[in-house]
Amino acid sequence: MSHPSSFAIDLPTGLVQRAQRGEASAFEQIYRRFERPVFTLALRLTGEREEAQDVLQDTMLKLFDRIGEFRAESPFWGWLRQIAVNEALMRLRKRNRLPATEDADEAELESHDVMLPPAAADAALLGQALAKLPDATRSVLWLYHAEGYTHDEIAGLMGKTASFSKSQLARGTRRLRDLLRIDSEVHSHA
Repeated sequence: MSHPSSFAIDLPTGLVQRAQRGEASAFEQIYRRFERPVFTLALRLTGEREEAQDVLQDTMLKLFDRIGEFRAESPFWGWLRQIAVNEALMRLRKRNRLPATEDADEAELESHDVMLPPAAADAALLGQALAKLPDATRSVLWLYHAEGYTHDEIAGLMGKTASFSKSQLARGTRRLRDLLRIDSEVHSHA
């Protein structure tokens, strides 16, 4: 059920090279194409619009600073997404909102335990439900389901173990199911 990342945008040939040469119009085109995926990712990870706006600005500033470092062997969108994820997680860390301790309950997961419920297809409901989760849990869920990161990759990004990522995913999926079940029942009776 893994969706392609919303970042998976193909850029016109030569656009990145033009930006690397410092062409303002090339940067502007890259910004316009990636503004929404970066903002959405930041909003899902931080849970706050204002903070997501800051992450978007910081990500794009870093992009301007570092575009010279980009090497074309990997897709550009993957490289930019990495910057955005790091920026968002850094903000959570600054506010001490990522738990410092390892999560002890190592949940052995059945694959159906980590499938999102059908109501998750409703973006508004999903957004409301995700906002109720703890930051680390929400971040893991989004990186895993929406962005297709593996548990090892998430562990690396968050400075945790893969088992931390797995248990957050299991816990978050269960909680999200409960929240979405309640929400969709409320909506269906309305």
